[in-house]
Amino acid sequence: MKKILECNRLTVSYDGSDVLSGLSFAINEGDYLCILGENGSGKSTLVKCLLGIKAPDSGKIILGAGLKTSDIGYLPQHTNLAAGFPATVGEVVISGCLGRRGLRPFYSSKEKETARNAMKRLGVAELADRSCRELSGGQQQRMFLARAMCAAKKLLLLDEPVTGLDPTATSEMYQLIGDLNKNDGMTIIMVSHDVVRSLECANRILCLCSRDHSFFGTPEEYANSHISSRFLGD
Repeated sequence: MKKILECNRLTVSYDGSDVLSGLSFAINEGDYLCILGENGSGKSTLVKCLLGIKAPDSGKIILGAGLKTSDIGYLPQHTNLAAGFPATVGEVVISGCLGRRGLRPFYSSKEKETARNAMKRLGVAELADRSCRELSGGQQQRMFLARAMCAAKKLLLLDEPVTGLDPTATSEMYQLIGDLNKNDGMTIIMVSHDVVRSLECANRILCLCSRDHSFFGTPEEYANSHISSRFLGD
């Protein structure tokens, strides 16, 4: 398997205080990585670094397999729509192709096909002409995941994608993400607070700890580590 992303001794600070210190891990194409950790442990900071929004103080993020930062499909934690937002579902989804469109004023036929395929894959194709304001929470999250799919070539970065969803929509979202990983070969990096579900879904766990060394390994290794007792109980 080809290495798709590597963090090499990453250190990031705010106002002189390290949020991440010497963090190292690597994932391969097709991996499903869940990032766990307490509030303030650096999960959001790591996401910003992976997206190229924040530069590390030291260390490197190395993208492999021909990947560029703009090729990462990103689903942010908070995607609430402003009141009166006029776009249709199709318009929101195809906006994920903006990075590919560049300075061209119109989307190409290939980009339109990419958006149609993403909507079909995520089960929102029949909603393409509806106002995104009319959707349920679960439908909106599928729409935003379809938008991320339009940007993604090999890697999806999902920041707590089930926040605010009811149990049924949560289960459906986890199933979709798992299918994208197993059946579509999409590499997944997901920030999550759901430790139990993360151990079921992922094949790699990264746990960021403010007081201990961070953990990186398999779910089985994590479950048997001393760090997991803080989240799973003794």
